[in-house]
Order: sequence, then C-alpha cells, then structure tokens
Amino acid sequence: MDRGMNKIIIVKRKTRLEDLKKRYNTIEQARFYVEHLGADFGDYELEHNNYYCALKKVHELAQPYARIQEIDREYVPNMIFGAKDIIIAVGQDGLVANVMKYLDGQPLIGINPDTKRWSGELLPFEPEDACRIIPKVVKGEFDERKVTMGKAETKDGQILYAVNDFFVGINNHTSARYHMCYNGIVENQSSSGVIISTGLGMTGWHKSVMAELRGMAKAFKLGDVPEPSYSWDCGQLTFQVREPYPSKFTQTGLVYGRVTAKDSLTFVSGMPENGVVFSDGILEDSIDFNSGMELKISVADREGRLVV
Repeated sequence: MDRGMNKIIIVKRKTRLEDLKKRYNTIEQARFYVEHLGADFGDYELEHNNYYCALKKVHELAQPYARIQEIDREYVPNMIFGAKDIIIAVGQDGLVANVMKYLDGQPLIGINPDTKRWSGELLPFEPEDACRIIPKVVKGEFDERKVTMGKAETKDGQILYAVNDFFVGINNHTSARYHMCYNGIVENQSSSGVIISTGLGMTGWHKSVMAELRGMAKAFKLGDVPEPSYSWDCGQLTFQVREPYPSKFTQTGLVYGRVTAKDSLTFVSGMPENGVVFSDGILEDSIDFNSGMELKISVADREGRLVV
C-alpha cells in the first residue's frame, strides 16, 4: 500500500429498484405496482443484484491498496477530494461524467458493472479489472485520456463545470430571453436555450441538434451538412442556439460558434424567473439564471483524467 495516498473513493448510484422502494416504501408495494402494469419486476431485481455484486467485487479488489470510502453520487457535489485520492465510479457514462466535473486532477476509473446491459465510452473496465488497474494507478504508471471541461461562472462568483455540455435557458425548456455577447458582438435573443458542448459532449446533445439541421438541409436540397467532431482534449467548446426566434426585438445572427481560450462568451438573463444553467443533463445541479444575472462561459482551467 502507498502510505502517501489518501484513499480510494468508490462512487455508486441508486438502482432503479432502490428508486422504486423509495417511492413506494417497500419492495412488496413496488412489485405490486410494476406487475400490475404488466412489467417484469424480475428485471429490476436482476439489475439491482448484478450492480451490488459488481460493487462488492470492486470493493474487495481495492481493499489491499488503501482505505476505502464508498459514497452515493448525490453526495459528490459536497465531497472534499484529497489531492492524492483515486476515484472509482461504478455505473454508467453519466455517473462518470458527473463525478469527473468535481475533480481537480485526481485520476478517475470508470467501471461498467453490467456489460450485458450497458456500454459506455467512459467505462473501459469491468469489476474484475480492478485488481490490475488499481496497482498501476497507485504507482502512477497508467494510461489516461485528458478531457477538456467547460466552466460557467456568474458575476457573483458561483461556478459550475461541465464534462459534456451546459444548458442555458429556462428549466422547462420554453422560450428563454437573454443578451448574448460573443467576441464583442451582442444580440438580444429569444430561443429554446443555448447548448455549449465540450469535445466529449459533441456526441451528446450537440449531435441531436445537428441531426435536425441535417434533416432540414436535406428537405430543402441544400446538400450534406458535415458532422463536426473534436478530440476529448481539444481545448475548446462549441455553442449552438436552439430554435432562435427572429422579431423586432430579437436577433438570430449568433447561433453557432466555438469558444477557445482566446474567445469571450457571456450572457445576461432577461428571465424574471425559472432561468437556469445546468451541466451534463442534471437539472438538480444548477445555477439560477434570472433577470440581470451575468454568466461567463469558458474553457475550464482544469482537465478531467480518465484512466484507460
């Protein structure tokens, strides 16, 4: 064991079965509800059991190398990670991304607990792999992929990071009003919100919006629209405005662009209520963005480190 290392932190998530139990108070009541609707409750139990078997295996294999701390992902935003901690996320891609944005240089190991059920870009390992990858990370002799992250900062000092993307708009995705300033060009806009993606996030929400654009280009016989893609460590962000609406008071000139370390992208909210900025699809992890609030989007000053 490396005595200079703080600890190994295993991050877990609640299974669907646990969410059902929380909602209906007991497993029996949850079973009655699900089976009453004609669904297979056994699948929920199988998924739950497989997950906790994987979690137990990872815990056992990590035990010889450091003291272990196991936490649920809902506590990650308030967790203070040590500089020498090793973090293991056991779950799906979303869990890995959600954990990564709270780290500052610590290596992150993504473990797929059920390869028959899930696949993932951020899950290169299975539970049994922990016995070979953890010693390498302890010794600092591991391969990694760097991940460019985004940073959202309000004028009053609130900060939020993103591994995949930010959403700037209204929490119910109706028309958002805001001033947007990109490299000195200012527009008053009304839209369904703005998505700002990292290189990793280009295959997420960004891809969905681009699919709509390509479909419209095909319908109007405008030719093919290339699908942009960037490396995970590209050092830039890409913004796109969803459904911008032109009027006497709103403009649609700034709908797509890149943000590097040399660029400036800011927003000022024109929404009396329900304005929000959230990252990686998690609305609970957000910043209120209401009238007069100023927001700056930039490439983060730190990178994610995914062990591969």
